[in-house]
Formats: sequence, structure tokens, C-alpha cells
Amino acid sequence: MKMKNGFDNDIIVGIDIGSENIFCSIGSIENENNNVKLLGLGIAPVLDSFKKGAITNRNNLIEQLEIAVTAAETMADKKVDSAYMTITGDHIRCMNTQGAIALNRNKANGTISNDPISQRDINKVLELTQGIALPPDRDILHTIPQEFIVDTLEKIDNPIGLSGRRLEGHVHLVTASTSGMENLIESAEELGININGLVFKPLASAIATLTKDEMKLGVSLIDIGSTTTSIAVFSEGAVRHSAVIPVGSSSITNDIAVMLRISIEEAEKIKIKYASAKASLSSQKLEFEVPNSEDNQMISENELSQYVEARMEEIFQLALNEIKRAGIDNDLTYGVVLTGGGSQLRNIVALANDLLDMPIRLGRPINHLLGNKDFADEPVHSTILGLLLWPLFSNEQKNIQYSTLTFFENIKRMFKNFF
Repeated sequence: MKMKNGFDNDIIVGIDIGSENIFCSIGSIENENNNVKLLGLGIAPVLDSFKKGAITNRNNLIEQLEIAVTAAETMADKKVDSAYMTITGDHIRCMNTQGAIALNRNKANGTISNDPISQRDINKVLELTQGIALPPDRDILHTIPQEFIVDTLEKIDNPIGLSGRRLEGHVHLVTASTSGMENLIESAEELGININGLVFKPLASAIATLTKDEMKLGVSLIDIGSTTTSIAVFSEGAVRHSAVIPVGSSSITNDIAVMLRISIEEAEKIKIKYASAKASLSSQKLEFEVPNSEDNQMISENELSQYVEARMEEIFQLALNEIKRAGIDNDLTYGVVLTGGGSQLRNIVALANDLLDMPIRLGRPINHLLGNKDFADEPVHSTILGLLLWPLFSNEQKNIQYSTLTFFENIKRMFKNFF
């Protein structure tokens, strides 16, 4: 089965490579109601081949990617030839820019035309917004429109058909390391998988977890991964700020390993079983034995959680700093949605409520997904399932390093159709 642009015959494939696991999802588009049915999900450990958004052992990564893809293919009874893939890492840089054009058009007879605004005009404006100086090893990944201005009329979602003298566009640019993008693509191509679209990780997570009202009235998504935390701030239906913080839940595991002088594997098990993001909600009486300790050392759940809370406070403070950079923190009606594997830490919502002083909820993949999702309904699955929804509102990307020009209009249409 030959796929085109990540889907053919209503089949969609997503690949999410993280610092702990590689996920591959296969779904089918239910055209009548704009839902996606989950057909297969494959998971494989990364085995130290990928960290902070960069490949550290290419051969190992390809081997583990093949395991994840094969597992998804077996479950779905489909062959993967093409896919959408996420990208994140501390090489990601984001910014807001703007561009404008004059709309007065000179006709052949010397008169001035006042034709309505067309898609061609919008494309010209968006191309101008990309006219920024970038380092040699950096390219634009996404150009996400925020709003358009026609003369003095502001906050226009779609200016097509309107008349005026001047069209201005405001956009959010996401840029990434060119070599970082190429390395991801080439790793998949080694397995015969054509990557037709790279998607910034928090955008995929947002599609699966956020509601129309949240994006419209203001919300921040904090996607806590293993070695990075990705942030996307939404208001008035558009991305206002995004960023990647080079710290994640694996820092907690490392802290536990150092504190107790145990292996990373043992520390991860202890974190999952005993750690609480908020120490005051943990037990001082419940104790456990430190693995392989010479004197059968015991430590309480509360003592362990104090170290965990300190690290989570650092992550939330860094995230809050990025949220404030959007300049709309007072307009975030819906506060913060936490998602990603790191958000599954016990009592994390309670700690975030204390530190961020705004509404907090845990984000699970809830939007327009059908099929047996019992095995894929946790925050750790938000990104990989969000990828399955991406083609429903993202136009074909002829160049994966060039953004979808009609992202904003399509996401508006998606919400209109879905809700």
C-alpha cells in the first residue's frame, strides 16, 4: 500500500520519538464525522539513542523505530510507507513576526483595481513574514497565522473577500535545526518510510487534548517529556507563544538515583511507585527499603517526595517564565493543561495549582478519536494520537521545512466542523 502525504485511502500514520520511548500510531479517517479510528499502536524503548530532541545513536534508533513500526503494523494489519513525525528539542526557536502588502493593483489601462482580497494576497503576506535572517543551519518549520489586519480592521481570521488598501498578517514562526530535521527524516527513510510532515510536538498534543473554548479564551499547554518540556500558549484560537525547556521528568529519576545511590532503572521504578509531586500529600509513615543498600536503608515516601517536589518546582517555574513571555498570562481563562508522560506523576495537578495560581487540569487525548483506546488514553499518548488528527486540518506539505500556509484557516474550519 503506497501512502501519500501520510495518508491514503483514509489511513494516517504518526511517529513520535521521545527520549524514553518511540511511538507509532496508525489510524483511519472517518470522513462523515471528522473522527479518527485508532487501528494500531506500537511502542519501543529508545535505549539511549535519542536525547533532548537529538539523535545520539543512529543505528540503535533505527532498530528501535523498526520495532515500534512493526508492532503498529501487526496490530493494524497495515503496511507503513509514509508518516507524520513530531519534532522537539532545545534547538527549536519560536518568534512572532508580521508582514504587510499594499492592495491597490495597477491595471493594464493605468487605472487602480480594488479587487477583493484573495488567497494569493494572503500567501504574499505570509511569505513576507518569513523574511527574517536565520543562521545557516536553521529553517522555518511552521508559519502559523495569528490574525490579519485590513486597513484599520483588526483581529480578522480570514480576510478573503474583503476590500481595502493594506493587508497585514501576524504569525507565529517555529524554526528548527536543519540538520536535526534531516537526521530524523533520514532515519525513517532507512526503513522505507517517507516523512511528509514534521510537526512541532506541543501542536500535536494540543490537537488531541485542548477544546475549542480553551484555545479561544486562553490556555497554556505544558507537555512534560523525559528530557524536555514543551510549551504552547493559545489565545483567540491561535498560538501566541511556544518554547522548549531542556529539562523533563528524567531529571527527577536522576535525582532519586543520585540521592539513593541506585541505578536509573531502580530509580524510575521507585518514582512511579512512591513519588508524589507534592510532598505534603505523601505519607511520612509509609517507608520502603532502598534497593541493594548495605544496611537495609529505609526511606519514607515523604522524604523522597521532597526531592521530587523541588525538581518539579523548577520545571514549573521555567514553564511559567515562558508563559509570561506571551504577554497574555492575565487572559488565560482556562489556565494550564498538563500532558505528556511526565504529567502522570502523582499529585502533579495539586502542586501546579499551588505554584501557578491558575486553573489546572490533566490533558488526555479526548478529541475525535474512535476505536479501542483503553490502551492509549493517558497523557503520555497525547502527542502520538494528536498526530493522527493532524491531516484533518493541515494541508499537504510539499516541502517539510516549509510551513502549512493555511494552518490557521484549517484549524478554524476543523473547529467549526467538529464542534
